[in-house]
Amino acid sequence: MPLSPDEIVNEAVACANAGASVVHFHAYDVTTGEQTTDLGLVTEIIDRIRAKTDVIVYPAIRYMSNAESIADDSGPKRYAHLGAMASKGISDWLIVDPGSTNLVSYRDVETRAKGLVDINTPSAIRHGLELAARYQLHPGFAIYEPGYLRLAAAFCRSMPEVPAPMYRFMFSDQLTFGFPPREYALAAYLQLLQEEAPGAQWMVAGLGVDIRHLMPYVARHGGHVRVGIEDSPLFAPQTNAMLVDEARRLIEAEGASIASPRYTREALFNSQV
Repeated sequence: MPLSPDEIVNEAVACANAGASVVHFHAYDVTTGEQTTDLGLVTEIIDRIRAKTDVIVYPAIRYMSNAESIADDSGPKRYAHLGAMASKGISDWLIVDPGSTNLVSYRDVETRAKGLVDINTPSAIRHGLELAARYQLHPGFAIYEPGYLRLAAAFCRSMPEVPAPMYRFMFSDQLTFGFPPREYALAAYLQLLQEEAPGAQWMVAGLGVDIRHLMPYVARHGGHVRVGIEDSPLFAPQTNAMLVDEARRLIEAEGASIASPRYTREALFNSQV
């Protein structure tokens, strides 16, 4: 897994060369191996990626404990580094998780492990969208459950100044949230999206999941795909660039083409949602 700035930058460029139009990354403290949202480090990584490719880049949101997540100031704290980046014109997209859910694997259930609760309060969600509106950043909505989509669309209807979002449907084989990666599940999400946010851009992704069998369906229905070691089953052997290259070949086999960074930017800009 890429940890150092050099490793992250090199992997991002390799993904762009393999066909990725968007790159998402997590920064790490190389001395501890822990994730960090240090503004200087995150900015350095983005600047170095952009010096080599025009790929869209967006970093991770801050991880917070449950106690921090339910506090009144959870929004400003969670988005502190992203807001600072946006104010300097560094950001492309802004992560917004429009809901809360249990992140529990089937293995956690078997071993009676605690699992995790990912908490995003309505006020924290609104704070993220206010930043998106202020700095004209496209929100990337992680849709773990159908209710996430409904809430995200409701927020967007009430805040028309927010730029058009990307709805990212999250599937999993190894975790118990939402839907498994099945065509019926994606069809259900697309029907709900048509009702709540017709014309919106969407992509398929997940955690602990293999979505390769969904890619032909996605290509036929005009969607997008995210792949990477964050999404893949635990201990999968492929690198990020290998996963991107495989996804590109699967999509092109359906007669579809890979979106360039410029096309992706224009598609979102021209979206009316």
